[in-house]
Amino acid sequence: MKGNIVWKTNSQTQLSLLPPSYDDFVPEHHPVRIVNSILNQIDIRSIENTYKGGGTSSYHPRDLLEILIYAYLRNLYSSRKIEQALGENVHFMWLSGCIQPDHNTISNFRSGKLKGNFKKDI
Repeated sequence: MKGNIVWKTNSQTQLSLLPPSYDDFVPEHHPVRIVNSILNQIDIRSIENTYKGGGTSSYHPRDLLEILIYAYLRNLYSSRKIEQALGENVHFMWLSGCIQPDHNTISNFRSGKLKGNFKKDI
């Protein structure tokens, strides 16, 4: 005799009592935490000094650097693929604090601000 089958339900629109934190989804020793920890200790003033005051707000170069280093660690080199990961991958969301620079910003940072300055900082 076959028993009743009970299916687990799935509801994307169901609200949660407490909103989840991205921190809950990233294991303690995950590589993204290691990248974050290491890059938070590096002096990046030479990159910061390439920015001019005024105008609209900018993404902090440390955030963009962390995103790029982690992307490279994950074999993502295309700025469009990195942009996509920032909106879809929980580890990228955690690392970036949910900022979503577009592919032009990522590419401009890599080829402009970062080129020639990163070696000075390390």
